[in-house]
Amino acid sequence: MKLKDSFKLSVNSIMHRKLRSWLTLLGIIIGVAAVVSIISIGEGAQASVSERLSGFGADILTISPGFERAGGFGGFFREGTERQPGAASSISTKEPELTKTDASMIRGNPNVGYVTEIVSGRGSVVFLAEKANASIRGVNPNTWQETSNLDLASGRYLSASDSTAIVIGSRIANGMFKQPVTLGRTLAIEEKPFVVVGILKSSGTDAGFGQNDSTIFMSLEGAWQVTDINKNIFSSIQAKVKDTGLIDKTTEELTQTLLISRRVTERNKDFTITSAQAIQEQVSSVTETLTLFLAAIAAVSLIVGAVGVANSMFTSVLEKTREIGILKALGATNKEVLLLFVIESGLFGLVGGVIGVIIGTVISIGMSGIGIISVPMMRGGMTTLVTPQLVIIAVALSTIIGIVSGLLPARTASKLKPVEALRYE
Repeated sequence: MKLKDSFKLSVNSIMHRKLRSWLTLLGIIIGVAAVVSIISIGEGAQASVSERLSGFGADILTISPGFERAGGFGGFFREGTERQPGAASSISTKEPELTKTDASMIRGNPNVGYVTEIVSGRGSVVFLAEKANASIRGVNPNTWQETSNLDLASGRYLSASDSTAIVIGSRIANGMFKQPVTLGRTLAIEEKPFVVVGILKSSGTDAGFGQNDSTIFMSLEGAWQVTDINKNIFSSIQAKVKDTGLIDKTTEELTQTLLISRRVTERNKDFTITSAQAIQEQVSSVTETLTLFLAAIAAVSLIVGAVGVANSMFTSVLEKTREIGILKALGATNKEVLLLFVIESGLFGLVGGVIGVIIGTVISIGMSGIGIISVPMMRGGMTTLVTPQLVIIAVALSTIIGIVSGLLPARTASKLKPVEALRYE
């Protein structure tokens, strides 16, 4: 029997029992669709995070007061305001601060090209009798451009001589007040007048990292006047490393330098050094683990589908016992009978995989389109990502599952003796 003839017989067998065939396919379709949609969501999450963090700059290190023991990037552990169980009672209750001394020590590292001191806070903003609250960020005008990766929509950046000038985010300019804020207009921030000299392009995210659309940027002196941060104290310090390959080395060197200058040890460390690269690695690790976990749960339905294929093939063998006897009486070998049923079960896996991939893609795109999927700290949700590799692997896996599920029934059929098969009622 030729391979083409075996394929035709298998297709004919499937088409003559349409209802059972669709019920058999359903298990494979559900399993593949679930796996594809979950993995595409995970891949999309990683791609979205990488894209957002890439705007911050892989060569930027951020030094913050307080130590984050959990190793994440959300809630810093302030060594000065909270003590671990068993910690010495002599630890100071003063909240950690960053000073000019810290900035000088960071500048002294040969791998650091630029250092920007930052003062962060919130304050009331008045424009044309309208009042609102906004984020305020004081920056060092001399190095801000080198460490921020911000783009102007209009106007100019801050200069060293600007004491009452501000650069505003796109939402401050076009969404916070009834009237748009244009260049040259005056905003009263904590009752102090500031003139708008620049408007930033929309960054599309409120994730922070120096690109917040709802932030007002000003000089350090101005920020100290309108926030509750004491003069010569910084909320954070950003350092631009000369070579991204030196990120880990520079992080270690700065850590040791600050431990010495701040007179602390690893045990009572009161500062944290983070980078976009480190955050990206942490997020990728979390999303990969979560995606694999959910995909493993979804794969259970593939096992159920495999059982359904095996059950359908055993039933098919019983129904075709006399036909198998006839085939063998006409000279069909055990291998040809085995191949006949393996092709049939493989077709279940192949067709179910293709349909499952299509449905899974539609589901993931639909969830993304209606905004069900989102990533914390990111505006506008995120997209899913269905890669060609995912499609190929999903279809190949479902086909293999179909073939493996049909092997035992096919072997049973191939071992039937012609005389017994012909007598089967």
